[in-house]
Amino acid sequence: MPGLNPKVVVHHLAVKKGSRPVKQGQRRFRPELVPSIEAEVNRLINVGFIRKVVYPTSLSNIVPVRKKNGQIRVCVDFRYLNHACPKDDFPLPKYLS
Repeated sequence: MPGLNPKVVVHHLAVKKGSRPVKQGQRRFRPELVPSIEAEVNRLINVGFIRKVVYPTSLSNIVPVRKKNGQIRVCVDFRYLNHACPKDDFPLPKYLS
């Protein structure tokens, strides 16, 4: 993420041993949505939130969602990644009254 020095903070995903990267097939979109999807993806690239990758080891599709104001929100389908990552057990604290 831009603005964060990697010497200060680095995030790594814990992935289960033996899990393999999954490349999802390319998703097709309605032709009238393509220009707004491209505009949103280009905006995220220009801001520095995402970057282009030439040789991906895994690939997750985007899911366009129309917002109430008519704009497009770009979400990512991380179902396969969620299966490859172990669940964190964070028990809820018990408060005694």
